[in-house]
Amino acid sequence: MSFEDLPRKPAGVTLGENLDLLSLSELEQRIALLEAEISRVKAMITSKQASKSAADAFFRS
Repeated sequence: MSFEDLPRKPAGVTLGENLDLLSLSELEQRIALLEAEISRVKAMITSKQASKSAADAFFRS
């Protein structure tokens, strides 16, 4: 197995990356990716809060 056979990390957003060389279109695409990630993280927080609340309610009884 060589390095070429290993799965590659998909190109994405790197926080703190220099934005000077990105076009307007690339910056807008970057915002869309970040907003999608924020939504995904918020959904996970909601899910975990619901699980924690259910566990708390179960153990309080």
